[in-house]
Amino acid sequence: MKLYYSPGACSLSPHIALLEAGLPYELVKVDLRAKKLENGEDYLKLNPKGQVPALGLDSGEIVTEGPVIVQMIADQAAAKALAPAHGSSERYKLLEWLNFLTSEVHKSFGPMFAPALNDEAKAFFKDRVMGKLKYIDSQLAGRDYLMGKQFTVADGYLFTMLTWGDRMKFDFSAMPNLAAYKARVAARPQVQEALKKEGLAQAK
Repeated sequence: MKLYYSPGACSLSPHIALLEAGLPYELVKVDLRAKKLENGEDYLKLNPKGQVPALGLDSGEIVTEGPVIVQMIADQAAAKALAPAHGSSERYKLLEWLNFLTSEVHKSFGPMFAPALNDEAKAFFKDRVMGKLKYIDSQLAGRDYLMGKQFTVADGYLFTMLTWGDRMKFDFSAMPNLAAYKARVAARPQVQEALKKEGLAQAK
């Protein structure tokens, strides 16, 4: 498999999932502005959406959209329990988390990366994100991970966005459950390996 990624982008989530799953893969860096691969190839020919992540399967098929990719990875390494079994009530709970993260948290983070957005607008989206994170903080009370004691692909996704919060100087001190969770996920060897491979500073 090939993971098409940009350092520190949401492609970090499936990168963590691949390492946690112990699956073989190749990293292919994408210049998102130029829509080019490192060898100069046109990324849009592979993925017309022009975004990361994208997962190239051995069959030649390209799969896009992070929440779908991480479930595909989890299902290829079922013994690692990165996702509950299909059809189980717990699997639907995982889907609930993945949908919340992508539609509410990720969607609100996005505008803050736009250089043209003024400070007032960025403050609006920051408040929105912090509100969503406060909800997550409340749900983490008494839990090691989003689903309880077991690390799942949803945790890699949330952690990725928490690293964005670090870059934007978010203050998580009023959310002790979330802060402890972030440190717990950051301490996982596979998470640190993903950060290292993407040339990112270790999470604090």
